[in-house]
Amino acid sequence: MRKLDRYIARNVLGAMLVVMVGLVLLESLFAFLAQLEDLRASYGVADALLYVVLLIPKKMYEFIPVAALIGCLAGLGSMASNSELVVMRAAGVSLWRMVGAAMRPALVLVLIGVVIGEYIGPSSEQTAETRRTVARSSEGTYTGEGFWHREGNEYMYFNAVEPTNGIIYGVSLFRFDDSMRLTSSAYARRGVYQGDHWLLEDLKRSYFIDGRFETVEKKVERWDTNLTTTLLKVVLVKPEGLSISGLITYIRYLRHQGLETGEYDLALWTKVLQPLTIFSLMLVGIAFVFGPLRSVSMGLRIFTGVITGVVFMLVQKLLGPSSLVFGFFPILSVLLPALVCLVIGAVFLKRAA
Repeated sequence: MRKLDRYIARNVLGAMLVVMVGLVLLESLFAFLAQLEDLRASYGVADALLYVVLLIPKKMYEFIPVAALIGCLAGLGSMASNSELVVMRAAGVSLWRMVGAAMRPALVLVLIGVVIGEYIGPSSEQTAETRRTVARSSEGTYTGEGFWHREGNEYMYFNAVEPTNGIIYGVSLFRFDDSMRLTSSAYARRGVYQGDHWLLEDLKRSYFIDGRFETVEKKVERWDTNLTTTLLKVVLVKPEGLSISGLITYIRYLRHQGLETGEYDLALWTKVLQPLTIFSLMLVGIAFVFGPLRSVSMGLRIFTGVITGVVFMLVQKLLGPSSLVFGFFPILSVLLPALVCLVIGAVFLKRAA
């Protein structure tokens, strides 16, 4: 029996890994073609290729649930097509034992997800975004997508960030009073972190006094703020690209500043509940093979898996922003689709038993 368990698990896991590699390569190809449309003198083909390669861990993490579903359908489906599952059941192997063996690879995917999501993905994405922004610069002028941040009544914008080196480029600061009226603005070519404060270089600051602006220029000025290089690593990456520990740290920081945390709460629950998402989609895939897709072609099984995975992701992406707009708990937008999949899978398996 243990040999049969290992055989089922090996087939399912192998199919999952093949599907994941295929999805990541396809997505990376499209991402590389998109980057080619934005080439310039300081951002060449090699830079675009490196950018796409550094984002591969993030794409792997995002595709784990869908790869689990499609791989499960493909792995068990090939066994069903060869009548191996029928022979196993005729030999006295129970349905639930085969389900348990097919679910074991989920533990491997969960482990892969934890390693990538917590350690590899966030750092590689930070490196990719930093290198891309700096590489697209020209003669010290930084352009492209910048990064906004707020601390109290002060709004900050950075053209480029190198958190590892503690350097920010193109720093714009806008300070407002309690009535949200602009009191001063400043622009610095560069900021360098000094451990407990920043030094802004080539600073030009304007004060709004009595209906007019007064401008002061300084070569170097000290800037005291709670923004550290650790927090910069968080600001640099989109919420879905952060690790669980990074999300928790930044959520606490935002709450301390009295700011909204909904977007980061949603990303946190999506990551925390990813193991449940993987198990629920795998259960649906297993139920499809033993139920309505027992005797169909492999192509139809894979097509069904792709459609189911796309629908699942769309529902999650629609419920996520809806939780921010209508104010219900972000955890529900992640939990409900997974629970629906668990119920569907359980119902199909019960009918097949």
